[in-house]
Amino acid sequence: MKRLAVIAFLLTAGFAQAQEQGQIIRSIYFGGGSWYIDEYQIKELYHFIDSLPGSMSYSISIHSHTDNIGGVEFNQMLSEYRSQAALRVLLQKGYPEESIEIRDFGLHNPVFDNSTHEGRLKNRRVDIIFWPQVL
Repeated sequence: MKRLAVIAFLLTAGFAQAQEQGQIIRSIYFGGGSWYIDEYQIKELYHFIDSLPGSMSYSISIHSHTDNIGGVEFNQMLSEYRSQAALRVLLQKGYPEESIEIRDFGLHNPVFDNSTHEGRLKNRRVDIIFWPQVL
């Protein structure tokens, strides 16, 4: 039951936000083995983007991550599927593809501890990093 509560929290929250040195990071969390971004998450991301001042004057990096469940090849593929799902959402919002960089980390470079259930949940994500452009 605790596991379901944590998963429900991450999926309903859907996003995390942080700022560091002018960059703005928005994260989308996924269930295990999933790359699906639901309508709620898309609406939340669009709302977030619309709240950015000069939202189209950013370059964007998509960094996709997985937990350590499954093999290296599977997690690399899953990471690529997640970044492509995020890319589609950003393209639908009107961002030009040439302003978006993708880095697929797979199970490498985890930010959270994969030896814990909570850490694995937090590592199943795509970070969308908005970098302000100097005009």
